[in-house]
Amino acid sequence: MKRLLSGVVDAIKAKSIQFIITTSFTLVTVLVVLFVGVMLYSKFTETAEQNAYLNTQQILEQVKYNLDSYLNGTTQIFELVDDKIRRSQGVALEKLTEQLEAIVETRKDIVSIAVFSRTGELLIGTPAKPMRKNSELAEQSWFQSAVADPNNLSFSLPHIQNLFKGEYTWVVSMSRGITIKGDRGDIPAVLLVDVNFKEIDDLCQRVGLGKKGYVYIIDLVGNIVYHPQQQLVYVGLKNENRSLPLRYSYGSYVDDSGGEQRLITIKTVDQLGWKIIGVSYMDEIATMKSEISRFLIWLLCFVFVIVLLLLSYISAKISRPIMMLERSMERVEQGDFTVNEPIRGCHEVEQLSARFHLMMAKVRELMNQIIREQEAKRKSELEVLQAQIHPHFLYNTLNSVVRMVGIGKNEDVITTITSLSKLFRISLSRGKSIITVQEEIEHVRNYLIIQKMRYKQKFEYEIEAREEVLACKTLKLLLQPIVENAIYHGIEPMADPGHIRISASLCEGKLLFVVQDNGLGMPPHVREQVLAGGYKSEGGSGVGIQNVNERIRLTFGEEYGLEIESELEVGTTVKVWLPYLRDDEQEG
Repeated sequence: MKRLLSGVVDAIKAKSIQFIITTSFTLVTVLVVLFVGVMLYSKFTETAEQNAYLNTQQILEQVKYNLDSYLNGTTQIFELVDDKIRRSQGVALEKLTEQLEAIVETRKDIVSIAVFSRTGELLIGTPAKPMRKNSELAEQSWFQSAVADPNNLSFSLPHIQNLFKGEYTWVVSMSRGITIKGDRGDIPAVLLVDVNFKEIDDLCQRVGLGKKGYVYIIDLVGNIVYHPQQQLVYVGLKNENRSLPLRYSYGSYVDDSGGEQRLITIKTVDQLGWKIIGVSYMDEIATMKSEISRFLIWLLCFVFVIVLLLLSYISAKISRPIMMLERSMERVEQGDFTVNEPIRGCHEVEQLSARFHLMMAKVRELMNQIIREQEAKRKSELEVLQAQIHPHFLYNTLNSVVRMVGIGKNEDVITTITSLSKLFRISLSRGKSIITVQEEIEHVRNYLIIQKMRYKQKFEYEIEAREEVLACKTLKLLLQPIVENAIYHGIEPMADPGHIRISASLCEGKLLFVVQDNGLGMPPHVREQVLAGGYKSEGGSGVGIQNVNERIRLTFGEEYGLEIESELEVGTTVKVWLPYLRDDEQEG
């Protein structure tokens, strides 16, 4: 987790132009997309709620229209029957019954038509069926309404028709008081038309308000006229809050008395005052909101991904030339000054690239000039140091010659003077810095002869050079400082005589000199300091191992130079690696 956070922090700290462009535009896009998404969600949900309200009202309006149309039709039938009966004076009862039966045949929803006297006697009835003995008309609501207000057409609540034997139809009874003219005068009576409630039930059953919504009807006092779960309402298993609908004729409100939020919409049937009540569940509207929100989320995510991909491509297109220029600068920072690749891109980047390459050309020119100056300076310093060998060594040798003359060792004097002359002849080499391996071997041999005279047979030496390397070219005065270091620091402090071995050969395509002694050796830290120049010798020539190593690398390159292997009380081995150069391959 820490690594992940560290990576994120590093990525942010990097502040690459591609990162900045992508992040900035992505942030702006996210904000715009979120703003648009919120606005769309707000507008869509508001529209969805309004559509739900409007749809419910339109459905109830249609129910109201259909119910009004049906009730008007049944009212017209009732008025037709009433008119027929009123005009039936002088008409035979059989003929009137036939007319009423014809009306029943034309309307399948009419269950029965009957005329009763105020005492409950059946005067006219169709279809002609005997009445039930225990049918008490005085207790029927439709009969009571007709008697109480004979001029008003009343509609009863749905009930089981139980007047005639064999009839158990669920009906709505229409009744009104009428007067029949008979032989003895006018007879007050009650006209009854039973309409099958199934027609009203079918009208309401076809209505759907969502998956759970429904419509029910109440009368003026709150009695249930129709309910899709009417049986449950009658037995008390379902209850409707009818107090609020009784207060309003039209409109909508949210009711949460049953534990669920429901949208209640009210319409009133003008003819009867019945109220059609639509019940819609708010969770279905919330589900619609949820579907809208999910759709918008997926849409916005898709748009966000597409925009992010486009922004990544565009930002990469813009930043790629700048990143290429940055990589060129990194290569320069790592030491590669050969960078010269033109970068294509916008005008500003191309101009910046051109200025950068122009600057690099000037830097390369200045570096080459500095290198030439430093090489010339270093060579001059090395030549000065090398020149210091001669007076110092000459002084020591002449002191030895004087001592040998004093004790009468004339042969040793001759040998020393002869070796000294040969040594200086080779050292001068007519001002040349490159000599043959044979000449370098001869130079170090004369040096060893002189040193052996000075140190009174303190050491022995042997020199071995392969025939194929004698004509190779090498820097002069490479072996003398190494041999000098071996004598002064390795052999001289020893109690026993020492031994120095020098060899020259070819190894891995390179010229290899090896100077080996059995002196005291040196610890690892001294070995490292010798090549680094941190170890100061005493009594040496002044040139030192470091100067030999630097001369080789300065002349031939970093892959050549010295290697030192040493072990205390065992001895030291110095390897000198040089390129294999013949007369036609001379460098320097």
